[in-house]
Amino acid sequence: MLRIGHGYDVHRFKEGRKLILGGVDIPSTRGLDGHSDADVLVHALMDAILGAMRVGDIGQLFPDSDPAYEGADSLKLLERVAQLMRDEGFELVDADTTIAAQAPKLAPYKDEMRRCMASALGVSPDHVGVKATTTERLGFVGREEGVEAWAVVLLEGSENERPCTQE
Repeated sequence: MLRIGHGYDVHRFKEGRKLILGGVDIPSTRGLDGHSDADVLVHALMDAILGAMRVGDIGQLFPDSDPAYEGADSLKLLERVAQLMRDEGFELVDADTTIAAQAPKLAPYKDEMRRCMASALGVSPDHVGVKATTTERLGFVGREEGVEAWAVVLLEGSENERPCTQE
């Protein structure tokens, strides 16, 4: 059985925080605002995996109301999602991600992001794609107010679903 999952996340910039994207510390004067490290790319990837498994989203699994996740390393959370994925009988076939940021330029960091996320997932970097783009100065990303990211995954799992029954 094959399953597709799609994830999306967005965070606004905040002065005085590190900018962590795809598990990589990007040199910047400001980072992203959020309960954890606000790694928008890893969050989108986690949501895509959880969606493909039909088990909810990261807000349910790692609620921002729980102090245990304050400042959390998103790569560590991704490792937990990967373990849940394997426990549920799924394996990652492929993942592709896109991050939109007007600044800073992210092209020099894409390969390191792939390696970091692949390592957390326990797969080869060949199974994780990372693309970076701008929004040509349009919208909140173009105004450099924040960053957004998308991810799509393909999972393979066993055929263990129960058929829907009607009464």
